[in-house]
Amino acid sequence: MTMAAILRRGLFAVLFYGGSFLLALASIVVTITRGWGAVTLGEAWAKWHRWCVVHVLGIEIRIEGTVPTGAVIVAGKHETQFEAIDLPNLIHRPVPFAKVELLRIPLWGKVGLHYGVVAVHRDQGAKALRAMRAAALKFAGEGRPLVIFPEGTRVPAGTTPPLQSGFAGIYKLLRLPVVPMAVDSGKTYGERRSVGGVITVRFGETIPAGLPREEAEARVHAAINVLIAAAQ
Repeated sequence: MTMAAILRRGLFAVLFYGGSFLLALASIVVTITRGWGAVTLGEAWAKWHRWCVVHVLGIEIRIEGTVPTGAVIVAGKHETQFEAIDLPNLIHRPVPFAKVELLRIPLWGKVGLHYGVVAVHRDQGAKALRAMRAAALKFAGEGRPLVIFPEGTRVPAGTTPPLQSGFAGIYKLLRLPVVPMAVDSGKTYGERRSVGGVITVRFGETIPAGLPREEAEARVHAAINVLIAAAQ
């Protein structure tokens, strides 16, 4: 790795995490006012991250396909923190499914709660499932896209693990169409945050609601991994 690349990566760390710290301090206002400014703050963090990725790391972001809007489930590939942080830049007012533990993080947890998140409880008992369904349908009724990473967690670049069973349950519970989102951030951004390159985000064709589980899972799995298939 060149000295220039090392310096740019170091500058990214200083600027992004320094800016994140300042925004975290600003989130005290969200906590005190019980939600005021949460949307602005969440989107500001995403925009600051995108600026650092593009202008400091020199990574180009390419968006392909039709960006989803309205009451749909966006099922995305998840290789790095890039796509998780960048969601508000990619989709208007997205509502991610997130582990309830993330909402307990000091300061930022309150921002997420007021911005709009569907909390996922580990036990997934009947009461938790009803609460999750009610929250998801409420946001969908407001015309906000719901976002899930159906492989369950971040996966290494170029790998295609099976979908977690939770996706099929959500698909069946909500009865909403699905828009697959393929992302190849792992080969460029990665844990080491390379310098230069391209991250492609490709939105696929809408998959209708009400399909048999096996067909829905197969179509989503193929679509979110289409960039991997194309590179092979």
